Amino acid sequence: MKRIDLHTHTTASDGSYTPKELVRLASSLGLSAVAITDHDNIRGIEEGIKAGDKYGVEVVPGVEISVDFNIGTMHMLGYYIDYHNSTLLERLAFLQSQRDIRNTKIVKRLNDLGMEITYDEVKAVADGQVGRPHFAEILSKKGFVKDFDEAFDRFLGKGKPAYVEKGRFNPEDAIGLILNTGGIPVLAHPPYLYISNYNDLRKTISGLKSSGLMGVETYYSTYTQEQTENLIKISNELGLLITGGSDFHGKIKPDIVLGSGMNNNLNIEYTLLERIKRYLHER
Repeated sequence: MKRIDLHTHTTASDGSYTPKELVRLASSLGLSAVAITDHDNIRGIEEGIKAGDKYGVEVVPGVEISVDFNIGTMHMLGYYIDYHNSTLLERLAFLQSQRDIRNTKIVKRLNDLGMEITYDEVKAVADGQVGRPHFAEILSKKGFVKDFDEAFDRFLGKGKPAYVEKGRFNPEDAIGLILNTGGIPVLAHPPYLYISNYNDLRKTISGLKSSGLMGVETYYSTYTQEQTENLIKISNELGLLITGGSDFHGKIKPDIVLGSGMNNNLNIEYTLLERIKRYLHER
């Protein structure tokens, strides 16, 4: 059976593996395909595709876009995007600028809390885009916290003293951006929306479908069995594609293994990717 992982991050965003290293790891683990889906940028795709040719791994060009949502956290995955598209590059550049604004505010909040760090220090540990995990790394290195978990639990997590929201797209704009680049928009990790009621979740996903959503991430590292079953049911009822991925970040999320998720709970078959490619071709 050919196995895949359609949700991974590299050093182009907040992962700890370069695109080449990630693809080489995928090959060593026997994966047939991986999607590189870095946060709000596509800088790792070309290196990943070249590595795929070298190591015999199919690399799906992707992205994970930050989306504004009034309850939990919404992200939109885009598969088979045209990563040379000028509009895509322009809109992602806007999100990058919003991240930069957010990051300088986080530095100020941490300083106000008595933790002397500089933005230059944070940027120095990030090979590409700066994210909260890089702040956590600096806080840990300087002894303000013992590890990543404490950094997020005490300071950087949503609702904590140093948390700052960043500019995001609304769901319709994110979906439209992916569609306009020829890609497949997929709702990432729906449980992070924090909608516990099945009917409410179905209604939300149905509304996104009316805006062009084509799929749902139904397999994921931290899902319960009930969550997976509910998402499969919703996807089938609404005629949406079923996808899945580990959300691999490397050392930043050490419990999550590429292709296998957490506690070996993922076993995503290549047939899911075949359906996506068939759907893309028919569209």
